Amino acid sequence: MVFADFAMILRVLFFGAAADSAGTREAQVEVAEGLTAGELVESLKAKHPGLAGQKLLIAVDQEYVAASTPLEPGCEIAIFTAVSGG
Repeated sequence: MVFADFAMILRVLFFGAAADSAGTREAQVEVAEGLTAGELVESLKAKHPGLAGQKLLIAVDQEYVAASTPLEPGCEIAIFTAVSGG
């Protein structure tokens, strides 16, 4: 994904298996204004192929969001896998 005008810097946090697959727990990413949470996840999957096979959940500023949620400048994104307990 190539953007002509980078307008936002976002803080992305990876948790659990997502962190293992990404090889990091935190990243700063520069993206175009108006990007959605789902588009960000797709770009992260392209950069970190280990994420591609996982069902990922997304939180923005500590709230679960749908993939269609537009991102705002300076927001904090959390990426993690679904967890089941027992």
